[in-house]
Parts: sequence; structure tokens; C-alpha cells
Amino acid sequence: MGDVLAGFQAAWEFDSDSVLIRFERGIRTPKLFQTLGERRIPHEALAAVTLTPGKRGTVVLHAVPRPGADPLMEAAAGQLKEPCDPYRLVLPAERETLAEYYADELRALLTPTAGPADQYLVAPPEGPAQFKAYDGKASFDGKTVFFRWFWTGASSAKWKAGDQAIPVSELTGVEWRSPDAFDGHLRLLRRAPAQPQPAQADQDPAAVLFGLGYGPVHDSLPFAASILAAVRDAGPPVAVEARTAPRRDPADIADRIRHLGDLHQAGLLTDGEFTTKKAELLAEL
Repeated sequence: MGDVLAGFQAAWEFDSDSVLIRFERGIRTPKLFQTLGERRIPHEALAAVTLTPGKRGTVVLHAVPRPGADPLMEAAAGQLKEPCDPYRLVLPAERETLAEYYADELRALLTPTAGPADQYLVAPPEGPAQFKAYDGKASFDGKTVFFRWFWTGASSAKWKAGDQAIPVSELTGVEWRSPDAFDGHLRLLRRAPAQPQPAQADQDPAAVLFGLGYGPVHDSLPFAASILAAVRDAGPPVAVEARTAPRRDPADIADRIRHLGDLHQAGLLTDGEFTTKKAELLAEL
């Protein structure tokens, strides 16, 4: 092994213990692939390898990951469209014989009886540490997830609850619903909530909404996968210590002041309310 098989939008390098997938950065390459850059997939993380006819004179080499082996695919939960599946390599049909050779070589290295993995075998993607959702800004520092609500978009229930800072030690996982779906969102699943989490994501302070260009797959899915991996690494829940509120991001403050200005111009805030709220935000810098 050690050879490279190049296809459309990606190339696979076959090593003795893994497959290194390098994604191209062309304008036709899905943004998710561009965000991922490259991923190393250990052989033990794979359940099977298939080679099937594709569309318009192509063949598709597909490495099937074991359940529980990759936090990205666990977060996606089967919602990725085929062109955005990072485990599919699309090749010209004339390379079918060469692709079949590599598929056979790779199959010989797999354990066909391997069941679901009890730990993540693929490293989480180095995705964005923050992204804009429809009703707030989500950020993650590796230990705590922060939701900061926008003046426009966020429900009254979220405003009443206030901005959120939720340690991964308080979580059991995440629920990601693709922004391509009607109810796209990212919800943090709490380990022991004081009360049941609302069924609707727009009413849940532990969730942010997608849609209208907010929370795209290439931002929100790697973000969700990073949280999943951190939750797995955190182990048993620990006591939550009091902590000082983190210093606000100036760009975030500027965004919220712009939202305030929009509400003010629309007549939804009085001059006094606008001035007071703006002063509160500036005081957080």
C-alpha cells in the first residue's frame, strides 16, 4: 500500500494502517470537503468497502465506517446527501479496474465481524470554533459551548433564559438536524436537566436554529462533531465550578449592536431602550 488513487474532488492515499483522504479546494468541491481538508481513517474504523457504478460514466468507491467510529458521521446521523459524503470517492469509469484492485486490497485488511466501535477511532474535524445560527451565535472552546442570542430571531423563551454557557461535562451528546431540513437545528442534550427540554428547538435555550443561510452544513456539522468528541473524552460528569464570564468578542458585540439598530429603525425600540441596551453591550467589552 502507500499508493494514491485520485478521483473527482478527492484523492485517497493507502497506507499500511489507514487511508488518508485529501479533499480538493476547487469551486466545484462541496464546502464541507473544503472545511475538512484531509482526514485519516484507520482501517479499524471501517466496516466494508464497495465499488458501484456512478452517474454519467463514473464509478464510486465507498468506504463504509463502523457505527460509532467517526464523530462526524455520528453527528450527521445519515442526513448527508451523497455528494457530501466524505467516504465516497467518485472516479472516471475507465479507472474501474484500478479502483477494484484497491478495494480488494483494502477489504483484505478489514475485520468483517467488527461491530459498533466503543470509542471514536477517527479524529474529530478541525472545524470552525464558532458559527452564526438564525437566532444566535454558537461558539466552542473545547470545554464549554456558548450560545449568545441575537436580538432578532431568538424566541422570548431564549431571551428569558439568557445567553448560555454549557460545559461538555453536563452533556450526553448533540442532536444535529441538517439546515436543508424544515426544522434544522443544533441541540445540546443535557445529562440531567432541571426540567425536560422543550420539544421545539426554537423554545429550547440549549439549541440554535438553522435556515435562511444560517448554520450551513460545512460550519454546523464539524462544530457538532467536535462537541461529540469532547463529550466522549469528558467521561463521567463532574461538579460545575463557578467561573468568570468570558470576555466578549468585539465582533459579536458589533453584530448585536447592528441588530439593535435594525430594531430601533423599525420602531420596535424607543430611543431610551436603544441607548440603554447599546451601553450594556459596550460595557461587556
